Amino acid sequence: MAGQNCGVTIALLGVLLLGAVRLLRGAEASEIALPHGSGIMVFIKPGTPPLPVKPCYIISSKRHKTSLTIKPGEKEVFSFSCHDPENHFVVEIQKNIDCMSGPCPFGEVQLQPSTSALPTLNRTFIWDVKAHKSIGLELQFAIPRLRQIGPGERCPDGVTHSISGRIDATAVKIGTFCSNGTVSRIKMQEGVKVALHLPWFHNRNVSGFSIANRSSIKRLCIIESVFEGEGSATLMSANYPDGFPEDELMTWQFVIPAHLRASVSFLHFNVSNCEKKEERVEYYIPGSTTNPEVFRLEDKQPGNMAGNFNLSLQGCDQDAQNPGILRLQFQVLVQHPQNESNKIYLVDLSNEQAMSLTIEPRPIKLSRKFVPGCFVCLDSRTCSTNLTLTSGSKHKISFLCDNLTRLWMNAEKTISCMDHRYCHRRSHSLQVPGDILQLPVQLHDFSWKLLVPKDRLSLALVPAQKLQQHTQEKVCNTSFSYLVASAVPGQELYFGFFCPGGSIEQIQVKQNISVTLRTFAPSFRQEATRQGLTVSFIPFFKEEGVFTVTPDTKNKVYLRSPNWDRGLPSLTSVSWNISVPSNQVAYLTFLKERTGVVCQTGRAFMIIQEQRSKAEEIFSLEDEVLPKPSFHHHSFWVNISNCSPVSGKQLDLFFWVLLTPRTMDLTVIIIVVVGGGALLLFALGLIICFVKKNRKKKKNKGPPVGIYNGNINTQMPMQPKKCQKGRKDSDSHVYDVIDDTMVYGHLLQDSNGSFLQPEVDTYRPFQGPSGDCPPSPPPICSRAPTAKLTTDEPSPGFPAESETEPYTFSHPNNGSTDVPLLDTHEPEEPGE
Repeated sequence: MAGQNCGVTIALLGVLLLGAVRLLRGAEASEIALPHGSGIMVFIKPGTPPLPVKPCYIISSKRHKTSLTIKPGEKEVFSFSCHDPENHFVVEIQKNIDCMSGPCPFGEVQLQPSTSALPTLNRTFIWDVKAHKSIGLELQFAIPRLRQIGPGERCPDGVTHSISGRIDATAVKIGTFCSNGTVSRIKMQEGVKVALHLPWFHNRNVSGFSIANRSSIKRLCIIESVFEGEGSATLMSANYPDGFPEDELMTWQFVIPAHLRASVSFLHFNVSNCEKKEERVEYYIPGSTTNPEVFRLEDKQPGNMAGNFNLSLQGCDQDAQNPGILRLQFQVLVQHPQNESNKIYLVDLSNEQAMSLTIEPRPIKLSRKFVPGCFVCLDSRTCSTNLTLTSGSKHKISFLCDNLTRLWMNAEKTISCMDHRYCHRRSHSLQVPGDILQLPVQLHDFSWKLLVPKDRLSLALVPAQKLQQHTQEKVCNTSFSYLVASAVPGQELYFGFFCPGGSIEQIQVKQNISVTLRTFAPSFRQEATRQGLTVSFIPFFKEEGVFTVTPDTKNKVYLRSPNWDRGLPSLTSVSWNISVPSNQVAYLTFLKERTGVVCQTGRAFMIIQEQRSKAEEIFSLEDEVLPKPSFHHHSFWVNISNCSPVSGKQLDLFFWVLLTPRTMDLTVIIIVVVGGGALLLFALGLIICFVKKNRKKKKNKGPPVGIYNGNINTQMPMQPKKCQKGRKDSDSHVYDVIDDTMVYGHLLQDSNGSFLQPEVDTYRPFQGPSGDCPPSPPPICSRAPTAKLTTDEPSPGFPAESETEPYTFSHPNNGSTDVPLLDTHEPEEPGE
């Protein structure tokens, strides 16, 4: 606590001492005397910011003034009425140098009067040099040279140089510069104006530049930029960000060490409306056979240049009514050449269609330190930070980059079919071209847009290796994966990420999609042989997606519905076709008890259907819990159909399937043995019965069946009415043969409970070939609660067993009143 009190005391003493010094300085008198013929004038005037609440005045000759002017040959003694005059006033020292009426005072420019003779105010020294148009003036800046800054930028030490030229009577701003840069000389003609701004606390006592006489440069100005090593410089056209003077020429000369390489990038530019000539940039590049090389501002600019070079900006004759603005801001980057800069890569896209490849920088955090550039060069000379190659041509590219991991590639290709008659059953390979894989830059994305005519064709994706769906429970650990998503405008539907090494054999989608191969590691080059999809145009179907899955016998197959994080879109249907080998049993498990969907309109259903027996279970996903884990001995479908859910209560389904070997337990073996024995005894009984019947029939004098006898009445005799029996007393309700419709009739009910007349005697719960199409969902518009139905339960359309007599199969006996089974030897006589 004592230490803290001591620190506070020292701080307070410091503040008091600083205040005392400022009070003494404010009361201290200053004296400025300017010699005759010096051409120097001193102005003390209010600063640019508005005056504070408490005013401050200049006290001169016992009078309070708000400004003071001192001319050559005058002497002035003055003081300030406040202790902080630097917050109220600035001092401006102007020196006019006339090179038109007499010789110019060339050489180092001095600060006059010296800073020690001036009051401690923010100071601006201005040198205004006037000369003939035929005379060139050169400003030479000592090390550490100058660095040009743009509008709104500030110099770290507060010291700035503002340089202007002149075209006739019009002033032209060349630029504002800080210290520590590459600008070593600026050449101008027809005069120059230099303003050096020094903050009141800066003790600088030299101007830092000199003036030399040069011959006419025949242009607005020439700026020389010298690089000692690696680095960058940002430069701007005259009057930036305002318009470059009409029909003028400005040149930049760059001095580059021979062992380094330079590249030019245009950061911002605008072009004006030209009546005559054309705005352009011209390069004089050592060793070029086409000097000067002319480029439009819209073109990619040269790069990977060795040695010194010049860059010139040429204006045009502008439209008087609508001149527009010509301006340019560009960057020159100098760095060591890389091994890749001398290697040429041929990218052959001549056989590709509707494809583009873009090489660009990865997103990185910016650093204040110098970072060497990363350029892609086309034909070794036109370099830029990004480059787009299009299909139909061959391209030669090289790289000027210290670290190629700072770049990546993104490609896109469109495969479309507008005529369903031409495209039906055609297929295309989705594979990254080898010319792209040979480049030393990592491939980030390769997207295929697959477009089909609406309601005419659908798409089927078949991978070279079976795919695994990426889930949290089983993540993809490969170097790449496929993102399958809808490409229908306005539809946000993502089927998921998929990678090789799974159980998905095919993905069928209803309409336009995009398939994006995305890499995650440089090892993709070694695993590139595993990539490869084949897309086929197939007949149109109404399912949003169908996944064909053959589970692994060793691992669980995790499957989840599309749009897992957002929920399945409204009124869409998705199916999984799960194949089960004959010697395996599938174990189906849902990972959640409920899907969480709440329907606003319609109903959400799930159907699980055995493809062999056609038995199916229907579940209401909104009202019921998901089924318990179950075994499936044959291939089956899992189908979900969504309603229009309430916002935030979306439909998500997540389940897994595992195959296990099919085994036969002891109970099944006992049942088979006992059943076999019973069947054997039953067969023996039938044989004995038939033998007895045959012996009785041989005594009959009638002709045997199969021999035509015209004297025999072929009509079956009727039973006497007096011997009628009641239904309960007779066997008239026992049938030897029963129609399949009577047994399976409950399967012919539609969703309203009414019976449908089948076209054939086989129940078909959905359209298409059996086993090839998913089950058709119930009408989603129904709001009536739906109970779980199976083919093992009686249909609600039939009366219960207690309400009607059962129909059973029966073997014939002597007391039967029904038509007996025909004997193969001799028919029984009627009425026997």
